[in-house]
Amino acid sequence: MEIHVDAPGARLDAFLAGCLPELSRSRIQALIREQFIIVNGQPAKPRDAVKIGDRIDIAVPEAVPLDAEPQDIPLEILFEDDDLIVLNKTAGLVVHPAPGNPDGTLVNALLHHCRGKLSGIGGVERPGIVHRLDKDTSGCLVVAKSDAAHQSLVTQFSERHTMEKWYLAVTQGIPKPAHDTVFTHIGRHPVNRKKMAVVNPPGGKTAITDYQILATDPASLTALVLCHLHTGRTHQIRVHMHHKGTPLVGDPIYGKPNAVSQQTGRLMLHAWRLSFHHPISGHPQQFEAPIPIEFEPWATSATLPAASIHR
Repeated sequence: MEIHVDAPGARLDAFLAGCLPELSRSRIQALIREQFIIVNGQPAKPRDAVKIGDRIDIAVPEAVPLDAEPQDIPLEILFEDDDLIVLNKTAGLVVHPAPGNPDGTLVNALLHHCRGKLSGIGGVERPGIVHRLDKDTSGCLVVAKSDAAHQSLVTQFSERHTMEKWYLAVTQGIPKPAHDTVFTHIGRHPVNRKKMAVVNPPGGKTAITDYQILATDPASLTALVLCHLHTGRTHQIRVHMHHKGTPLVGDPIYGKPNAVSQQTGRLMLHAWRLSFHHPISGHPQQFEAPIPIEFEPWATSATLPAASIHR
C-alpha cells in the first residue's frame, strides 16, 4: 500500500491512524519500528512529522497465529455483529490460557466461534480481549473482532467517559451505611502476592466503587449489593467489600467458608450490566447478563434499577 501526503505537520503515527482506521495507533507504531512502514524509501520513527510530497509505503504482515487451539466450548452470546461480541461469561470459565489452565478457556472458545475473524492488534491473531472477569465471576464481557473496535473499546475502558459497569454481589455481613462510595488505593498485598489490598497512597492506584444495598437476609446476615465501578482495578469489588468488613460470599481469597458459601457453591459476583458506545457507529449500547440462579434468593425481593439505554 502506498500513501502520498498532501497536508504537513502531523506525526507519522497520528497521520496514518487517520488514514487507516482499521489499524490501532499502537499497531501502527509497532509496524513503523519494525520497518513495515517506510517514508521515501527510508526507515522512520512514529514521532517524525510528515511533509507534503512524502511517499509512505506500508506492508502489513499476516498476524502470527495465537498459540492456543480452537475448542468447541458453548458460549452464551448476548449480541454480535462484525465488530464485537457481548457474551455472558459463566462462573468458572478462565479468560486466557495460562499455566494451570492451558486450554478450556474463553480464548479457546472464541477461536472456534470466530473461525479466524479475529483482531490482529500487536501482530498476534487473537479475539480482542479488552477487559477481563475473574475466573469465578460471571456476567457481561465484550470482545472486539476488529482492530478498530479493539482500539475504541480499550480507549473507552481507559477513559470511562462512555463506558459503565454494574455488578451484583452478595456480601457476608450487611454493609453500613446502606449506600456509600468506597474511595481507596489498591495495590499488591505486601505479603501474599496473589492478593490485592487497600494500601496507603502514593502506593497502589486509585479505586472508586459506589454501592447500594438492594436486599438483605437477616437470618444469614447477608445482603445483595449493587456496585457501580468508576475504576477498574484487579479484584476491586472483592477488596472494597472486604475492606468494609463484609467480604463476598464464596470468595476463596478474601472471605471464609461458611454455610451460605457452601450452599451457593460459587463466588457471588456477577457483572450484571455493561454500557458503552458502539466502536464503529458510536451509538450508545447497554447489555444485561441474566441473573444467575444462585442469586435468586436475594434477587426475588430486590428492586433492580431500570435500564438507562433502550436498544
